[in-house]
Amino acid sequence: MSDLPAPRLPYRATALLHAGLAVAILVVAWLTEGDVPKAFAVAVAYFVIATGWSWFRLRQRERQAKQQTTDGDVRRR
Repeated sequence: MSDLPAPRLPYRATALLHAGLAVAILVVAWLTEGDVPKAFAVAVAYFVIATGWSWFRLRQRERQAKQQTTDGDVRRR
């Protein structure tokens, strides 16, 4: 685990990170005179898949943390 504090709004933070990277895909395609419509499709696919995966993992971690605290409460009784 990281020593950095968790972001205050982790779902928004991951969406903004992946949106920025999707924009970077478009900028690189434009700067290299590549196929921008194709790059747009790739950027959208990247954003949806990467953000979805990140949110899925965040939700898993939240459930695990909640389960661990619940398990700890049961053991103390």
